[in-house]
Amino acid sequence: MTVGEIASWLNGEVVGDSTKDITRVAKIEEARAGELTFLANPKYERFLSSTKASVVLVSKAQQLDLAHGKDANGAPAFIRVEDPYIGFLRVLDLLTPKVDPFPEGIHPSAIIAKSAKLGKNVVLGANVVVDEGAVIGDETKISHGCIIGKSVQIGAGCLLYPRVTVYHQCRIGSRVIIHSGTVIGSDGFGWAPKPDGTYEKIPQLGIVIVEDDVSIGANCCIDRATVGETVIKRGVKLDNLIQIAHNCTVGEDTVIAAQTGLAGSTKIGKHNMIGGQVGFAGHMEMADNSIFLAQSGVTKSFTQPGQMYTGYPAKEVKKSRRIEAALRSLPELAREFEELKKKVAQLFEKLK
Repeated sequence: MTVGEIASWLNGEVVGDSTKDITRVAKIEEARAGELTFLANPKYERFLSSTKASVVLVSKAQQLDLAHGKDANGAPAFIRVEDPYIGFLRVLDLLTPKVDPFPEGIHPSAIIAKSAKLGKNVVLGANVVVDEGAVIGDETKISHGCIIGKSVQIGAGCLLYPRVTVYHQCRIGSRVIIHSGTVIGSDGFGWAPKPDGTYEKIPQLGIVIVEDDVSIGANCCIDRATVGETVIKRGVKLDNLIQIAHNCTVGEDTVIAAQTGLAGSTKIGKHNMIGGQVGFAGHMEMADNSIFLAQSGVTKSFTQPGQMYTGYPAKEVKKSRRIEAALRSLPELAREFEELKKKVAQLFEKLK
């Protein structure tokens, strides 16, 4: 595709040579001739003078000297768009050859119970097990080694990568993506202490519900409820290595980064953004549009929408920064205090 064709496809404005051919995409510091890159973060502006890319996506709102984009001596052209990063992702998808990692049809080694129901064009890889009473929707693809338990319901257009396990009775919506090694519906961590110091298992009788358009990364664990439901709401995006305990609810369009853990009965609001390695204590509630920075330790509910938190225990960011600034001042304050003690002692000596 030419620069002009890409600009037209993105509803962008070309500054420079619109006839250059583009075959690949790359990062701005690594791009070569024939490649497209983007500039969304100002700290990468320093690469504009050295990039070998043929075209750079930039924001319509960015204040840049684009005149050199018309330079005929090898300088890149520019395409001005509303969001360079989103535009880059669209071009990446357009120009990157597609590889379908899923098998075709139903592999002969797949085990399908007689009472299971498969929709149209379902794909089952090698050694997939579909247990009694399970229902799988149209166009869903289940790769090698997956286990679909008794009475599980999976909607249409889902993608389950190798070795995903969905325990009995759990319900998966439509267009859900689940990556390798993830377990949906394992028992919640419920143990009652006994007088002799041992523990008695608390029955885990609920289920997990994963609503439509959810994406779940590799090696995540989402525990079934003790009673009732553990719920992952519509549009949630989970990174790899996330633990969601029994009876939790994760609100619509929330995104959670890797190694985050939710203890039992935690309720996360809509549109939360949760960084990596955040830990939530149980039986708490988070407001809509909350942001938790990486490694925050959340020990209480936060009910005011739209706030940002950090630290351990987690605090609102401005308050946390004030505390941090005060802590940095402690050595100097301690020296001043010692000097004041000496001066007070000297005054007392003079008054004797």
